[in-house]
Amino acid sequence: MFEKLLMTPGPTNIPKRVLDKLSENILHHRTEEYSFLFSELNERLKYVFQTKNTVLTFPAAGTGGLEASIINTFSTGDKILAISIGDFGDRFIKIARIYGLDVDEIKISWGNAVTLDEIKNSIKDDHKAVILTHNETSTGAVNPIKEIGLYLKNKNKLFIVDAVSSLGGIEIKMDDWNIDILITASQKALMSPPGLTFIGISDKAFEFCKKSNIPKFYFDFIKAKETLEKEKPQNPYTPAVSLIAATNEALKIIQEEGLYNVYKRHEFLANKLRDEVIKMGLKIYTNKNALSNTITAISFDEPGKATYIKNKMEKEFNIVIAGGQGSYKGKMIRIGHMGCVNEKMIDKTLFALKNLI
Repeated sequence: MFEKLLMTPGPTNIPKRVLDKLSENILHHRTEEYSFLFSELNERLKYVFQTKNTVLTFPAAGTGGLEASIINTFSTGDKILAISIGDFGDRFIKIARIYGLDVDEIKISWGNAVTLDEIKNSIKDDHKAVILTHNETSTGAVNPIKEIGLYLKNKNKLFIVDAVSSLGGIEIKMDDWNIDILITASQKALMSPPGLTFIGISDKAFEFCKKSNIPKFYFDFIKAKETLEKEKPQNPYTPAVSLIAATNEALKIIQEEGLYNVYKRHEFLANKLRDEVIKMGLKIYTNKNALSNTITAISFDEPGKATYIKNKMEKEFNIVIAGGQGSYKGKMIRIGHMGCVNEKMIDKTLFALKNLI
């Protein structure tokens, strides 16, 4: 099915049904046919987000969604609490600081997750929001967003979650868990091509948006919401029509499997991969209490070993995996098991890894 097997934390393998959608004739975006397609996408996004809230679609990578969540929600000088457990948590904080936010930071050592007590000990009355990454792609660690969201309920603070590498692969209930802004992207567990970011936004968050003084134009949440809520839903500007058609098909596949069956499949494959990796005598980098079901990080003490495995995996076995980030570049491999992935793909990856260690 695939010339190369993508076992990376994104982009991920794309089902044939989704690829076929990309080859169809393009729709003009100001037609009833497109509005019908866009309406279908919006309803399917609500299903995956587990929300009744508005979910906006923008042409961008996940990082664009993170930036959009900052510029729409805050004003220069606003104080927030931000948690970083890795490279992508650091990125979220960098974006907030670039736009002039006053960021108090909880820095967690790589491979671990934040605890609710650490947040309780750091949160202040003047913090307008708590922001964090749910699934840290650089370390394979998952933050306890359910506990945090329930703790923040009825507090006049926004809860903003980067779910780029988790939504659609790990359980998230936006409404039940009190998440005000939930951000993801098309190219990971949603098993679609890169190029779209999806942002769920609560009514409470939209009230914050009305007070924001940070300039924005293309990524304006209020303008996007107005066009989405028309009788015939639209985007403010030319959308990525083919990507929307493809992602709509991918979400349809998720619905057919059933969201909780999708979660169970991810959990089963993650556990199988890690169990076999441990049997090989290799070291799972992530704390066992924070393991992700969409990515596994494996660290190596021997210099050059991680790079050797990554390169040979692609050249000899046609399997693409990811290396380490930051100070772990060359010391870690990261195997993605999200989206369009099955047991046969896991077995093939394990076979290759066993022959390279």
